Amino acid sequence: MTARHFLSLMDCTPEELNGLIRRGIELKDLRNRGALFEPLKNRVLGMIFEKASTRTRLSFEAGMIQLGGQAIFLSPRDTQLGRGEPISDSAIVMSRMLDAVMIRTYAHSTLTEFAAYSQVPVINGLSDDLHPCQLLADMQTFLEQRGSIQGKTAAWIGDGNNMCNTYIEAAMQFDFQLRVACPQGYEPNAALLAQAGERVRIVRDPREAVAGAHLVSTDVWTSMGQEEEVAQRLELFRPYQVNRALLDQAAEDVIFLHCLPAHRGEEISADLLEDPRSLAWDQAENRLHVQKALLEMLVEPAYYHA
Repeated sequence: MTARHFLSLMDCTPEELNGLIRRGIELKDLRNRGALFEPLKNRVLGMIFEKASTRTRLSFEAGMIQLGGQAIFLSPRDTQLGRGEPISDSAIVMSRMLDAVMIRTYAHSTLTEFAAYSQVPVINGLSDDLHPCQLLADMQTFLEQRGSIQGKTAAWIGDGNNMCNTYIEAAMQFDFQLRVACPQGYEPNAALLAQAGERVRIVRDPREAVAGAHLVSTDVWTSMGQEEEVAQRLELFRPYQVNRALLDQAAEDVIFLHCLPAHRGEEISADLLEDPRSLAWDQAENRLHVQKALLEMLVEPAYYHA
């Protein structure tokens, strides 16, 4: 049987994505009640990190342990991938020893090539193009706090980066409207925008983007690999800071999300994460729960009941 991969939100149907989120909420409840649930006993997840991470490593490693399995952390220093072994060769060998592989990388093509040669599920832990696991956590957070996001309006403020691209996919899959406020030349992926059609609108004014929005999200202005652009980006993105005054333009019941880490005083005001409208801490925790649902679905679908 061909392995099922999760490289993009588009790899699942809308029904499957909503099922994953509902299952994430169930698994969160099980953990909060102290119930032991180990469907992945004796299963091993390999975690390949070309980019460093706090939340991605903790959530996948803790998630596998809580589901009864184990996780192996592999940095570029720990594999032959970092020494020039072809991705295809590594995928063939690793997938004969592991039950799933999570990759956090730069080029999205690393994921697609690895998946093409892997006998086991491959999960996108982040690439320069997309961050689908983060959007699962975002959507779980919204559902828990405000109910279905279908028909609602979300605003993305700042760089049209991998998170913004994935919000576009989420708008298509979860059926909400998205407004993206970004500077000229920093728009998200053009092909995704074309695919989304009227569901996504690009604006230049952050106030126009957040007007009446039910969800507002942003990310750091300079991602890993863009360090030489810091000064230029700080100047260009300054009008795109999300602060309490900007959130006041949104819907009364708006929630603010940030995938973290945050650069306080840059893309958000220093006090924003303490604002009661910010649910960034719940959002971060939900990476754990919804990724457990994802691992369960991909590795042991017999246990998956969403």
